[in-house]
Amino acid sequence: MARRRTSDFIGQAFRERMRQLNARHPWSHNDHFHSWILANLPEPCRSVLDVGCGRGELLTALAPHVDHVVGADIDEEMRDVAARHCERLTNVSVTDRVWNEVEGSFDAVTMIAVLHHLPVEEALRDVRRLLAPGGLLVVGLAVPVTLADHAWDMASMVTNPLIGMVKHPWPSRVMEPPAPFPVKDPSLSLAELRDLVQKVMPGAVLRRHLGFRHTILWTKPHRG
Repeated sequence: MARRRTSDFIGQAFRERMRQLNARHPWSHNDHFHSWILANLPEPCRSVLDVGCGRGELLTALAPHVDHVVGADIDEEMRDVAARHCERLTNVSVTDRVWNEVEGSFDAVTMIAVLHHLPVEEALRDVRRLLAPGGLLVVGLAVPVTLADHAWDMASMVTNPLIGMVKHPWPSRVMEPPAPFPVKDPSLSLAELRDLVQKVMPGAVLRRHLGFRHTILWTKPHRG
């Protein structure tokens, strides 16, 4: 896996200690970025398409802030869970259509840990088409390649259990819960991803973050 390239730089005992701490104080790296998405929604923001909506946590976070939220996910079980999770929210819908075939246009498109599951350049062009105009907000993963990449991953590895202890100070009784979502390692480095993003979306801002994540923020300009 991509993260192992970083963990290979440090000792087995340290890796095992980090694994135990992470298991005792687990936290969702993806949910952690909901506040970043909410803070960066374009204004005004009437409609949002959440690609790869999973269990619907982001849908419920977005619902109080926009008129209509659409969730799309390729996994039928995830769609069913998301629909049940949001069944009392009248401005949220979960579609069974492929995300890039959803009708209409959106003020924002969100993706959390999804872009690396897709053909990246094609997906970015589809997002550009769906925005009218509006903003793309991505939380993603990339392959660590450079020294800077590995340094950020090592910092994430060290701070991961500390953030977990702050968020969940009481140790979890579930030591190693199964992964709730389909998992896929990224195939592009941050530099490769940046080149593709700038090719399709000039001016997009890509930033590294702790938690083995980066963010992409872009606003589609108005015509003319």
